[in-house]
Amino acid sequence: MHIDINGVIAQYGYIALVIGCIAEGETFTLLGGVAAHQGLLHFTGVVLAAMAGGIIGDQLLFYVGRRYGSRILDKMHKHQDKIGKANKMIRRRPELFVIGARFMYGFRLVGPIIIGSSHLKPLKFFILNVIGAAIWALLFVTIGYFAGEIVTPWLHKLDQHLKPLLWLVAAAIFAMLVRFFIRRWHHRRSE
Repeated sequence: MHIDINGVIAQYGYIALVIGCIAEGETFTLLGGVAAHQGLLHFTGVVLAAMAGGIIGDQLLFYVGRRYGSRILDKMHKHQDKIGKANKMIRRRPELFVIGARFMYGFRLVGPIIIGSSHLKPLKFFILNVIGAAIWALLFVTIGYFAGEIVTPWLHKLDQHLKPLLWLVAAAIFAMLVRFFIRRWHHRRSE
């Protein structure tokens, strides 16, 4: 059975980008830029998909922060000084923090939670989140696009070797899931 990786990327690339950028954006955004360079996806579509995923992910984390932020942040005993500094920065310069949080190492996931717990108004966060996501998506997709010049020749050579490896990884994941569910089923029966 032959799978056309390029066809899969072209068909599901934008959806995969949105989903990937909800959780962990930089890698997916860079790869989306490479795919745009290869002509598998459109540059504008990649930017919009990455932007949408970034916005959705940060909005969700913002609302988690509004609802559960103090409980979550109180459990981060080692980082209380950083959380305090972040809260001061949010009060002084919310624009810079909201837009910049996605660029700060270690703040990609916790940043929106801190912002949500700081009681920044949701509309203000949304507007700043859209601006930040637009800058972030355009920057990383562009980097991926230009890196595509370097990476593309290697990808074509690796493509033939990666397909069997991807099938092997998929089979291993499937086997681990089957094993997990069988053990869980046996554990429940023994109780």
